[in-house]
Amino acid sequence: MASETDPIAPRTWVAIDIAKGVNVVLVEHSDGRQQRFRFVHQRDDYNRLVAFIRACASPCRIALEATADYHRTVAYRLVSEGFDLVLVSSVAGARLREAIFNSWDKNDPKDAQVIMRLLKQGMTQRYCDPVVTQTHDLQELSKTFLHISRARTRLQHVLLTHYLTLYFLELARFWTTQRNEWFIQLLMLFPTPASITADGLSGFREAIWKPMGRRVHKEAKIAEIYALAERSIALPMSADSPAVTTFRLQLGRYLQLSEAKTATERQADELLADRADFQCLKTIPGIGSVIALVILAEAGDLRRFRHQRQFLKFCGLDLAKSQSGNFRGKDKLSKRGNARLRCALWMAAMSAARMRENAFRDKYTRYTAGAPDDTDLKRKARTAITAKMARVVYALVKHGQPYRQRFDVDLPGGSIPLRRAVEAFGTS
Repeated sequence: MASETDPIAPRTWVAIDIAKGVNVVLVEHSDGRQQRFRFVHQRDDYNRLVAFIRACASPCRIALEATADYHRTVAYRLVSEGFDLVLVSSVAGARLREAIFNSWDKNDPKDAQVIMRLLKQGMTQRYCDPVVTQTHDLQELSKTFLHISRARTRLQHVLLTHYLTLYFLELARFWTTQRNEWFIQLLMLFPTPASITADGLSGFREAIWKPMGRRVHKEAKIAEIYALAERSIALPMSADSPAVTTFRLQLGRYLQLSEAKTATERQADELLADRADFQCLKTIPGIGSVIALVILAEAGDLRRFRHQRQFLKFCGLDLAKSQSGNFRGKDKLSKRGNARLRCALWMAAMSAARMRENAFRDKYTRYTAGAPDDTDLKRKARTAITAKMARVVYALVKHGQPYRQRFDVDLPGGSIPLRRAVEAFGTS
């Protein structure tokens, strides 16, 4: 970033403190004169802001601090007008505000001054507008899938810990997977043990045979469920009671969320079917449609990173150490990057490590070969294969090549040390 003494530095600095209602703008001209004004999230105020900035001396650099999603509309307008827009870190702003004012007290004018100082010192981040870079649809689809999954998981916990505990505790053992629509259909038809035993084993088999679909040992499973219903300790509730009606209502909500989740996965496949990056990512072990969608939505264009270590730092997979005087802390993940992207890579790495044969499982096995029961070594091995997953993702997308299934060549000194596996340098 150009500093204040750089000959090509902007002659006008603009700092914007974004808020839900009223935004504060601090402008500093080339002669040191400052102006302050406020604007709200309305078209007329946006037009006045653009006109004011165009009237200022060029070049001009604008900085703002992201506040939820309230900055998105004004940022898109400024980028569309061709202005140089950057972001400042909220963490850096908080630390600088405490250092400048020696207080935790904050208000909009103070925040604007802090943003101005960070801007002039070059402590900013590059801003990539999702609409301009055409990643907005991917982000919204990814976030929608996340919200649906979270709501479905919360409802699953309610069904397991409340409703099944009261009305059919013994049946909870059959809830073993997320793809369990047949189990929910069973509970919708037979929410209580009494409803199962009402027509005998033959009547229950006839009613549930088709909804269960194709199952392994289907006949034995039906007989086992019927035997559990006969000796169940559930509360003696009628199938048409208000309490059981609420149980069925929650089961219906679970089915709706499952259908919405499946529809979102299908939409992701249709949206990205013709995208080469998506097809490359799906060739990697452990990465399916959803994780590939999250990677593309959260990382954007991976080719903008000059080196894989920059991508590691963007994900928060770089190492950091606390050091003071004679104290030397341990190397730990910084976790200062994109949390959702890091989580997606972690899940993909864990899935790949559980597969029978691939380079990720081989790397995990080599890391833990010395002490297979060492919990700390397992944690480091998981971190290493997650970093490897990030490097593989970056390399395949950058070079446009599919994943080729082969093992790493064993080096004379063994596997790559953990520090070398996840080290990273600055991304700005």
